[in-house]
Amino acid sequence: MNKAMTRHFHHIGLPTDLSQPGEVYVADTKVWVTDPRNHPYKVEYLRFEKDSPVSGPVRDLPHIAFRVSDMAEALRGENVILAPFSPSPGFTVAFTLKDGAVFEFMTFEKDADLPWK
Repeated sequence: MNKAMTRHFHHIGLPTDLSQPGEVYVADTKVWVTDPRNHPYKVEYLRFEKDSPVSGPVRDLPHIAFRVSDMAEALRGENVILAPFSPSPGFTVAFTLKDGAVFEFMTFEKDADLPWK
C-alpha cells in the first residue's frame, strides 16, 4: 500500500538585488540565497548573478516552497519551469508555474546535513 504524497509549507522566496546577511552561493544556478529558518516569517531571499542561467518567472516572481515526500508525484500534471536539480548533496528542488504563481517543491534525503532542512 502506497502512502499518499505529503506537502508541507517550508518558506516563501523573494528575489532581491541587494546583498543579504548570511547569504550563500549556489554555483549551479549562480544565485545567492539566505536560509529561511533564520527569518521570523520563513523568508528566503534570492539574489541572481547577471549571468545566472535561471530566467523567467523563477527569477522575476516570488515563490512559495513546500517540502514534499515524492518529487515525481508533486510534479505530475504540473507546468514545470525549472526541472529537478540538486543545489547541494541530498537536497533536490524543482519549480512550477500555476495560476500565475511560482511553486517550489523540495525533497531531502534522510539524515542529509543540509542548511535548508
